Amino acid sequence: MIIIPARIGSTRFPKKVLADIDGIPMVIRTAMAVQNVDQVLIATDSLEVVKIAHTYKIDAVMTNSEHQSGTDRVFDAAKQMGLKKDEIIINVQGDEPFIEEAVVQAVFDLTHQNRIHTDVIMNSCYKILTSSQAGDPNSVKVVTDKNQMALYFSRAKIPYPRDDTHQLYQGHIGIYGFTMASLEIFCSLKVAPLEEIEKLEQLRALYHGYRIGMTRVETKSFGIDTPEDLQKAIDFHRL
Repeated sequence: MIIIPARIGSTRFPKKVLADIDGIPMVIRTAMAVQNVDQVLIATDSLEVVKIAHTYKIDAVMTNSEHQSGTDRVFDAAKQMGLKKDEIIINVQGDEPFIEEAVVQAVFDLTHQNRIHTDVIMNSCYKILTSSQAGDPNSVKVVTDKNQMALYFSRAKIPYPRDDTHQLYQGHIGIYGFTMASLEIFCSLKVAPLEEIEKLEQLRALYHGYRIGMTRVETKSFGIDTPEDLQKAIDFHRL
């Protein structure tokens, strides 16, 4: 199941998930973009979002408004749906209206592959960034080991190019794959100091000694964090 967390109270961009992109709310466009991969469910803290989702014939459930992260909201929705321990759950952010099916499928396949490894608590993906793109703190970077397991995520440019020769970076895409069992474990972990510093929830898993599987993907999609990003998205859609 694909679960899209849709919190209405974004501090940087209020009601972001309902921002209009050529007549369709952002979170609805995101759901439409991935609905051919698996069943889609929107997990929200807003009755307005639920009502809008239903008008587009997309399933949606109300979740606790006090959740600290999107993954906690996804787990809330998954419990409401009564999903089994081995069910694969893909967390797709509600601000990715142009995410490609192939990207979500890649994370789904990796999650299925790693489901037998109890220390791999989650799976995700990255794309290649140029040095200038990697300098944007809104673009999260990830470094991986030889087995494509994440070593660290940061808003800073990592690895640091001491000799100024490193030109390509791995830009993390905020899609996460879990089994219901691993999602339950993740949501039981205490918030980590590194997570609070970087404001990146995936660091919770690494801090507590779990692994995160990664796969490289090709994508032109981008998350929308600001009104300026929204205009960029609208322009992109009209190309």
